[in-house]
Amino acid sequence: MSRGVIPLDLLLRAYRDGAFPMAETADDAEVGWVRPHVRAILPLDPFRVPSRLARTVRKSPLAVTTDHAFGEVIASCAAATVGRPETWINGAIRDAYVALHAAGAAHSVEIWDADSLVGGLYGLRMGGAFFGESMFSRATDASKIALVHLAARLNRAGFVLLDAQFENPHLDQFGARAVPHAAYMRMLDAAVAMEPDMTLFHAPMSGPEAVGQPRQPTIQAS
Repeated sequence: MSRGVIPLDLLLRAYRDGAFPMAETADDAEVGWVRPHVRAILPLDPFRVPSRLARTVRKSPLAVTTDHAFGEVIASCAAATVGRPETWINGAIRDAYVALHAAGAAHSVEIWDADSLVGGLYGLRMGGAFFGESMFSRATDASKIALVHLAARLNRAGFVLLDAQFENPHLDQFGARAVPHAAYMRMLDAAVAMEPDMTLFHAPMSGPEAVGQPRQPTIQAS
């Protein structure tokens, strides 16, 4: 257990060793460290997108950005909702990830309806591994759109591992699979030795591009 403040070097070492922090509740002062015997990963190549959702992503008018509102995203993920009265993101975890974001090691994907933040997710990167932490949604399919864009950007940038921590029915539709800890660590060892191109991760991406349909070229008037 850790209390109060999580040293960033401790947090990074934990991820490198296959562990991650969780609190019992958002108001809990203590942070526990979890190292699952079986880890859920989301295969990136290819990343499975259900057909109905693919149509939604292609046509959605919602705007997608990266790292524009990291603090707002993690605060929204930590907030209680009617369907989720408790979360595992306490103040120490929020502070640590905001600091990691400032250091360039944590990233967010944001979904916008005009100027309103309606969905998003955040996570930590280490080499060619991305550790997905939490997501939220205030509009239909907003968090799913964020996940599809995340996977597409990870693929484009050269990431090879998307860690989803625990299996659940929501992630199963995206092809989540369970990996024993020893196998996961071998995958992590290989991934952290890589160096993705974060310029490609952050570059604009259309909905069709996110689901594998190239953007149509713009015809310039003569």
